Amino acid sequence: MIWLTLIMALALAPQAQQAANEPVKTDAPAAVKAESAATAAKPVSAEANASALNAKLLTITRIYVDDFGADPVAKQIQAMVINSISESRRFIITENKEKADAILKGTALEKTSTEFHGLNEKAVAASSHGAASSEVSGSSSGGAGSVSGSAHAFHIGSLVGADDSTASSETINDARVAVRLVAADGDVIWSTTQESRGAKYKGASADAADKVVKRLMLDLEKLQAK
Repeated sequence: MIWLTLIMALALAPQAQQAANEPVKTDAPAAVKAESAATAAKPVSAEANASALNAKLLTITRIYVDDFGADPVAKQIQAMVINSISESRRFIITENKEKADAILKGTALEKTSTEFHGLNEKAVAASSHGAASSEVSGSSSGGAGSVSGSAHAFHIGSLVGADDSTASSETINDARVAVRLVAADGDVIWSTTQESRGAKYKGASADAADKVVKRLMLDLEKLQAK
């Protein structure tokens, strides 16, 4: 029995040595998952985020313009933005929110203030004139003499002053529009804030609305040129 046990031990020894020398196998799918998780944990650069948002912006065709506010001025500016976008022919304005590729949201306000201007001008003129004359005469006869004389003097002075004050007031309208374009998945893909005190041929609200659309078109042109 002892000899049989020794023979079995000697037969199994090479197999045990081979198992000890073999490398431990790693679960390949698990390793790949761990590496992917580590890669996903790395922060995405600002350039990559901007590139992704710009790519979405270039795919927008239909825009739904949301309310800018309940104020009459806000509604007026909203209507101006809609008209300006429609005139550009770059996008289709839709009133069906479900069919829109993006929603334009924003706020708008117009503030009226009064500026006062004053002007005060004061002028003073002075003049002075003077003159003097004298006369002396004398005579002598037999040791007696007489002297007579006369003197005259005058002075004229004048002071003239004028005070002219004027005042005026000017009414100033300040319009401010802040908008953002939101994609269907909720990402804000574009935004801008524009202010105006009015232009040569348009008021402050109309000019601010026009600036918003011009900024959007300019940014699109830059992206398409890349």
